[in-house]
Amino acid sequence: MRIRIPPFSLFAGTANPDLAAAVSRALDHPISPCVVERFPDGEISVHLDEPVRGHPVFIVQPTSPPVTENLFQLLSLVDACRRAAAGRVTAVVPYFGYARADKRHARREPITASMVANLFQAVGLNHLVTLDLHAAQIEGFFHLPVDNLTAVPLLCDELKHRLPPGTVVVSPDEGRVKMASDFAQRLGTDVAVVHKQRKSGTETKIVKVVGDVRDRPCLIIDDMISTGGTIERAIAALLKSGARPEMRVAATHGVLLEGARSALSHPALGEIYVTDTVAPHHKDWQQLKVISVAPLLGAAIQRLAARESIEDLFQ
Repeated sequence: MRIRIPPFSLFAGTANPDLAAAVSRALDHPISPCVVERFPDGEISVHLDEPVRGHPVFIVQPTSPPVTENLFQLLSLVDACRRAAAGRVTAVVPYFGYARADKRHARREPITASMVANLFQAVGLNHLVTLDLHAAQIEGFFHLPVDNLTAVPLLCDELKHRLPPGTVVVSPDEGRVKMASDFAQRLGTDVAVVHKQRKSGTETKIVKVVGDVRDRPCLIIDDMISTGGTIERAIAALLKSGARPEMRVAATHGVLLEGARSALSHPALGEIYVTDTVAPHHKDWQQLKVISVAPLLGAAIQRLAARESIEDLFQ
């Protein structure tokens, strides 16, 4: 039975227009017109070209690189909707930037994830929908509802017929053990963990591999791939521990900054599976397989607009 959806407005920033368009198609609902432009001095200006008074509003805008630019654009859109008397404003932020700094590693550091949460609340956001937060405890920084969906079922559906028998799911560090366990449970296999020590904000040292990987192919999972360095070091550690040189990688957020492609060019690495939470920039990279989260986000928006439960989307 089709859910009856009351009127709502769907806006999109400029961070990932292809994903926003795919969400619009999944919903069979148009993107409302708005203008995002710059003043000569570089300041961002937004203008809603459609009335939103009393309407639920959904804004699709990942805060992917350039993170500060896309974050401020999202904050401006939320503020514009609140000041235009929108009934309720929900930000759909598939990739949540500044999430790495969820705690202090030294005394004189900010907790930027908490700071961003405060900014969202200051501009009048009512609800946040995101996907595979870097740290689940970031939800606790918000005093508003947060729905942290996951792309693990989508990735597993794509992978389950492509993995060779005996594949081990590998967490590249202790922080992804729960995600690795979710992958392993869905794929019916085992988990191994690469233990590492962080020497600085950009440098880590592999300590050991825990788990049986000898003579077995590996699926290395992560929530995001930015420089590719973590995956590169994990591959080296797994091969040193006797793993078969038959690796695959799956991650929700393919940030894939400059140099990532080079770091992931290891001959033992086959396909790399990511989603489109971050706009893909590597159109000619045959190893890279991009799976769309638009149906998942569209289903979430549809249910929230109709004030229905979204519990089944977490399964």
